[in-house]
Amino acid sequence: MTAREECEGRGRARYTFRLRVSSGARSALIGEWDRCRWVWNQCVAESRAAHKANEKCGPAGLDRLLTRWRGEREWLRAGGSVPQQQVIRDFAASRAKALKDIKARLPLRRQAGMPRFKKRALAAPTLNYSRRGFRIRDGRLHLAGGISLTVVWSRNLPSDPSSVRVYRDSLGHWYASFVVRTEGQPLPKTGAVIGVDWGVREIATTTSDTHDLPHPEYGMAAAGKLAGYQRMMARRKPKRGQGASKGYRKAQRQAAKAHKKIARQRQDNARKWAKKVVTDFDGLAVEDFRPKFLAKSTMARKAADAAITATRHELINMARKHGRDLRLVHPAHTTMDCGRCGARAKHALPLSERTYTCTACGAVSPRDRNSARVMLTRAGLNPATADRGRPDGPPVRQAA
Repeated sequence: MTAREECEGRGRARYTFRLRVSSGARSALIGEWDRCRWVWNQCVAESRAAHKANEKCGPAGLDRLLTRWRGEREWLRAGGSVPQQQVIRDFAASRAKALKDIKARLPLRRQAGMPRFKKRALAAPTLNYSRRGFRIRDGRLHLAGGISLTVVWSRNLPSDPSSVRVYRDSLGHWYASFVVRTEGQPLPKTGAVIGVDWGVREIATTTSDTHDLPHPEYGMAAAGKLAGYQRMMARRKPKRGQGASKGYRKAQRQAAKAHKKIARQRQDNARKWAKKVVTDFDGLAVEDFRPKFLAKSTMARKAADAAITATRHELINMARKHGRDLRLVHPAHTTMDCGRCGARAKHALPLSERTYTCTACGAVSPRDRNSARVMLTRAGLNPATADRGRPDGPPVRQAA
């Protein structure tokens, strides 16, 4: 598999590579994960006990508990301390975010849930190592505890990695994801700007006719195969307390393989489109759209197949990587405003109405194309039409 990059922040990126894991290394990784999972579950238990006793449970206290746990249990001491300490940091960060959302009185659907127990059959192995917990020597990845792994290097790392995440996917394949510092790769200036509006019929409708992103419907094309594998799993589902049969495991793997292929197709399609848009335009006005409400509508399946959030994420990362000016525009009233004169309609257009007609200037255009022009005007990236923006419009924020 080729390395994939995911920007985590300014100047940092993730480079992910496939691992060739021997049977001995696989057993060692699973054993390390079992110890880390036990530490996580102990942190959850301590946190709940502290909550009942109305006491504080911070990272410092959990670090002291880890020292005591390792001193009392030889089997826990046999594992590396670095991934176990990282588990405590991850737990503390997850718990802090959940408490912050509760304190901010966010709606329940937007709150981060409190950390829960991780079950062995459901939680996928994931190990995080800081710089002192791993090293790269002679092209091999050496982890704390004497675990040596072969990395399939598809490209060179731009700098020394600061951390690595070793994980296993649903197909049983192991990967190493390195966090490295990267320099920006600015592209030549073009002087052009573009507005992007997200949708379901077309994933992205832009102000340029040649840069629209049609819906490829990868999930719809594989729906028949997935349904067949799921029926096979339903027929072979093991009874409570019994192990899964060979046929059930085979059907489960085939279903996971189909899902993985769909995800890779969506990611590849989104990255190619984002690269094309970023190469041709300096300024991007993108709708700051969170399509959660679509999950409760009749378009839920098609919207999920479109993967709007993943496509938006790829566009933001690509713009940040190449130093483009990307601005996120609030989507309020974008279907009611005219992209030509800025007049606002008295009533919202129903979803069945795909053509926007302005009652003030008489402009007629496709609904999504008009919304893309409104994005461009609100972001202030089109100086010739900046006077058409409404003074009481919602704020615009920078993506980076």
